[in-house]
Amino acid sequence: METNTPSLRTAKATPKNPTGIRLFFKRLFQQRALVLMSVPFLIWLFIFKYVPIWGWSIAFQDFKPAKDFLDQTWVGLEHFRFLFQEEAFYRVLRNTLAMSAINLVLGFATAITLAILLNELRQIVFKRVVQTISYLPYFISWVVAASIISTALSADGGIVNELLLRLGVMKEPVLWLGVGEYFWGLLGASEVWKNVGWNTIVYLAAMTMIDPAQYEAAEIDGAGRFQRIWNITLPGLKPVIVILLIMNVGNILETGFEPQYLLGNGMNVDYSENLDIFVLRYGISMGNFSLAIAAGMFKTVVSFILLFSANTIAKRLGEARLF
Repeated sequence: METNTPSLRTAKATPKNPTGIRLFFKRLFQQRALVLMSVPFLIWLFIFKYVPIWGWSIAFQDFKPAKDFLDQTWVGLEHFRFLFQEEAFYRVLRNTLAMSAINLVLGFATAITLAILLNELRQIVFKRVVQTISYLPYFISWVVAASIISTALSADGGIVNELLLRLGVMKEPVLWLGVGEYFWGLLGASEVWKNVGWNTIVYLAAMTMIDPAQYEAAEIDGAGRFQRIWNITLPGLKPVIVILLIMNVGNILETGFEPQYLLGNGMNVDYSENLDIFVLRYGISMGNFSLAIAAGMFKTVVSFILLFSANTIAKRLGEARLF
């Protein structure tokens, strides 16, 4: 008697998912060296980045260090309401966004420009000297850098004032760090001076991946140096620029702490204070740890949203993306 039921041997011989879990573990075994190398980093990531997240619960408590965790008073969203009703919070948020935008624009423009200029240099010795000089400020701590900047901008013998006075640009010295409206621009220039050399490294590395035959073909066709930069170098840098832009957009609320804290003073505090200094002064220094955690949570959530939004936009535009 014939039936349409497949035999037991045929059913056993046909695997359900030949490219599933078995293939995954096979590749995992083949790349076991890389997996073992990543284990210490994963342990560090878990201990120092994920375990502390439980501390976010403090933002929903009236946290008192002397009490046990279970004895804390839960207040819900009270600290978040206070945060968004506080005028000082919107002031520091404005400062943070403004400083971040200035640093983003100046950082990208100066780093890309310097990288292209260095790439076009034919004198190797001069190129290395320029690179070394531009890299040096990056390795100076902000404590030392802030002292150099303050001395250069001093109204009493500062090199900036002396130079502008001798050029006839102004008639009397200016206390640059004493005028709040100047702080964002001064900070942007200071960030460029300190980081521009280091930021060019990734662009110079990306330029080495561009096929030299493209430049040769363009030169044969009569393209000038500027045309080669515009039509070959910049398109070759585009994926790297997009990736770095996505990462910087995700960190738009991370404007730093040391330069603002060291260069800030009572005369420019309305423009120099950012979110990190706000957390220090109105949270940690005053013992209001719950408010500090609430402000930190706000910064993290906004950064997370901006990162995924920028990556999604890049994906829909067909550009390079993080994931």
